[in-house]
Amino acid sequence: MTPPDTSRLSRIVERPGHVLKKSGSVTAHSSNTRTEVRRLVALDIDGTVVDREARVPPGTVEALDLVRAAGHEVVLATGRSLAGLLPIAVRLGLTDGWAVCSNGALTIHLDRTAPSGYDVVETRTFDATRVIHRALDVAPSVRVAIEEVGWGWRTSSPFEPSELNGQQKTVLLSDLMTEPVTRIVLTAPGIRRYAGTLRAAGVTATPQGADWLDITAPGVNKAVALDVVRAHLGVPADRTVAVGDGVNDLDMLAWAARSVAMGHAAAIVRSAADETTGTISEGGALAVLRSLVPVVDNSLSSLAAQIATAEASAPGPVVLRVWHGIGSDLARCEAWTLQDGHWLRHAPIPSGAGVTMRAIEAAALEAGLPYPRGDEGRRRAQWRSVTGDGPAGFELPLRGL
Repeated sequence: MTPPDTSRLSRIVERPGHVLKKSGSVTAHSSNTRTEVRRLVALDIDGTVVDREARVPPGTVEALDLVRAAGHEVVLATGRSLAGLLPIAVRLGLTDGWAVCSNGALTIHLDRTAPSGYDVVETRTFDATRVIHRALDVAPSVRVAIEEVGWGWRTSSPFEPSELNGQQKTVLLSDLMTEPVTRIVLTAPGIRRYAGTLRAAGVTATPQGADWLDITAPGVNKAVALDVVRAHLGVPADRTVAVGDGVNDLDMLAWAARSVAMGHAAAIVRSAADETTGTISEGGALAVLRSLVPVVDNSLSSLAAQIATAEASAPGPVVLRVWHGIGSDLARCEAWTLQDGHWLRHAPIPSGAGVTMRAIEAAALEAGLPYPRGDEGRRRAQWRSVTGDGPAGFELPLRGL
């Protein structure tokens, strides 16, 4: 197992939060009082935020933007390979932050400035030889696929494109047993009944149907990987939320302080969760996401709603900090809050990227958050220069701070 890159993990400024109360069904957890509520929100992908036709339910991206603007850390936690996760992360607007792939075998940091769009932080590998031999013993017709991180799969025989994310290359079976791997897929009629036999080979075997097994290193699952991320982000264990619908989510649901099963999940998954939300066609994940943010005027523009959410959820006074890219548009916009005499990053304002400083001013006024202005002429907003966190930085105090 490759150790985590702790220097990479420790770059983010983090703060503790308040605990979510558990209940038997999805309910709102918002408040009009200013309080610290930062949480880690772990989301499965398939069946949770993406349906069988790979469609994202309407309103999901907007809800995720508000959850992030409230200061929460959204972490995708999926059985998909990295090649399958990346395009979904882009569609969800999650191009910065953390993700867990391959049922916990791979932890990455999404970074839009990185050449590939991500950095690999931790891989959990194992020797494929013994488990492949054991699989051939119990199911001689088994098809084998070995994950190639970030690219696709090496396979013993072709799989349908819909079965595996990424590209495929068919090779000799012996070539699948030459080096440590993060994940193996085994598929054969009824292979699920041999899961125990394969686990005896010293691996984790997770059924994905009667004819499919995902194989990872011993002790690997979504919960183990998520807890490493949680610890490095500094989020207390009792401020974690998880939403999922599959058997491979059971460990994650047991790990979370607030666990939510999708309404269409199997009975074993629903019984393992604290709450059950609607099905994916009913926007079940949306109800959970909305329960994590303060109530704001739904007539506001996306940018104004995110600014209002950041200001309402921050534990202290707020300034909006912006940094320019190459042109006049902003590369990023963030809410910073004052705590114990220090300014700390509270949350990103996702819709603030690609707009202008004037647009930020207009959105703040739309949200009912006035700011200091000059005394003469056009009474322009009083932006202040900030240094030490990127080029061309400016900040706008809210509510006349």
